[in-house]
Amino acid sequence: MMIIKQISVFVENKAGRLADITAVLGRAGIDIRFLSIADTSDFGILRMLVNRPEEAVQVLKEAGLTAKITDVIGVRMSDVPGTFAGVAKIMADVNISIDYMYAFISRKTNEAFLIMRIEEIETGMEALKAHGVALLPSEELYDL
Repeated sequence: MMIIKQISVFVENKAGRLADITAVLGRAGIDIRFLSIADTSDFGILRMLVNRPEEAVQVLKEAGLTAKITDVIGVRMSDVPGTFAGVAKIMADVNISIDYMYAFISRKTNEAFLIMRIEEIETGMEALKAHGVALLPSEELYDL
C-alpha cells in the first residue's frame, strides 16, 4: 500500500504530556518509527508513524486523548542536494500544495525519505510516479 497511515495526537503543552502519550503506546506494544511535533504556546500536534495505526488510535482514545489517522505519502529519494527541489516542483506543476512534511535519512540504505501531507493524494502520487519518483510503501517503513 502506498498510502501511509499517520497518527496525529492533540497534545497539551505541559511537562510530562509527551511521556504519558508515548507510555500509552509502549504499554500496548506499539512501535513508534518516526515522530514530529509542532507546537504553539498552548498545545501541539504530535505526528507519528507507528506499526499498528488503527490500534494506536484506539488505545490513545481509550486513554482520553484526541487522536486520528491521517493519510500521508512517503517518497524515497537519493540523499543528494536538490533532490527534494525536484519533488516539490512536481507537486507545484500539478498545483498541489504540501500541507506539511518531515524528512529523515536511513543510514541503512543511504537514502532520504520524505513524508508529505497533501490534499489530493492520488493525483500527487500519480504525478510523482509519472516522473519516476519512488514512493515508500507502508510495509517498508518499518524496516528502515
